[in-house]
Order: sequence, then C-alpha cells, then structure tokens
Amino acid sequence: MIKSILVPIADGTEELEAVTIIDILRRAGTNVIVAGIDKHLVTASRGVRLMADSLITDCNGEVFDMIVLPGGMPGAEHLRDSVLLTEMLKKQESNSRWIAAICASPVVVLQHHGLLENRKATCHPARKKDLLNQEAADLSVVVDGNCITGRGPGTAIEFSLKLVEVLYGKKKMLEVSQPLAGN
Repeated sequence: MIKSILVPIADGTEELEAVTIIDILRRAGTNVIVAGIDKHLVTASRGVRLMADSLITDCNGEVFDMIVLPGGMPGAEHLRDSVLLTEMLKKQESNSRWIAAICASPVVVLQHHGLLENRKATCHPARKKDLLNQEAADLSVVVDGNCITGRGPGTAIEFSLKLVEVLYGKKKMLEVSQPLAGN
C-alpha cells in the first residue's frame, strides 16, 4: 500500500534535510507531497531554491500517514508559526499517526507545541540545551511512540531510512539503502 507523506517547507528550510527526506521516501515508492507554508518557491537556508508541489492550505483536510518536518533556521520558525500546520500536527498526533522532525524542528516546532511531552527525542546539537528531555539527545535518530526525531543534516540519510523502515518494514529499508551505499 502506497503511503502518503507531507513534507512542509518554508524560507530557511535546511535543503540537505528536505531533499534527502523527499528523495529517500520517493525511492521507497511513497507519495510525498511537498507543501510550501506560504508560497511555492522557497529559498532554503543555503540559498538553494526549492519548488513545492502545493501550498499547505491545499493540504488542509487530507489524511497523511506521516508529516515530516525538515529543520533549518529560520525555516523551523516558519513551520512553527503556521497555524494550519500546527493544527495538522496536533490532529496527526491525536489520531496516533506518525510525526517526524529533524534538526531544529524537534525543539522549535514539536516541543514548542507540546508534541514531545513524555517523549525521548533528539535534535541539532545547537538546540540540545533547549530539549526538555535529555535522555536520548545525543542519539542520531530516536523513535518514541508515533514520533521520530533526527539530529541534523549529517544524519539525514539515517533519519530518512528510519522513516522508510517504520512505514514499510526493514526489508524495504534495506532495499532502498543498498543503492545509496554504492554496492
């Protein structure tokens, strides 16, 4: 069964994370919707321009198997400040569907909106001091319940492969990861 994943982006999104997440999920055969928070053409944190498939408002009311937040600053702040995205994340959580965030987004978005309560998580080392639960803060990727968090750009492939694994199983994750290693 093909899964449907939402990846919201905004000006200042970390491009390495966004592109890695989108690429690896699409390699797994996932239907990935890249949604701009307020526009289609986004200038990412290092000046790379990314084109969204749609706007977040176009996704309102849709059901996603997972919502995945890339990090980057001020991209994570723009995601945090989107009222509609916040509503979507809270609905996702209340329906026990997957939410995921990497880099600054676990703290700046998920924790800010109360979505990390009673959960272990990781985040970018620069944000580690802000993480309320430090138990798993030094890990690359953390899965706790229906929430997956990742450390940062250097762990984007590992994080994205974990997304594939929780959605489709270990066999599919290994199938997707093998060509990435150049074997």
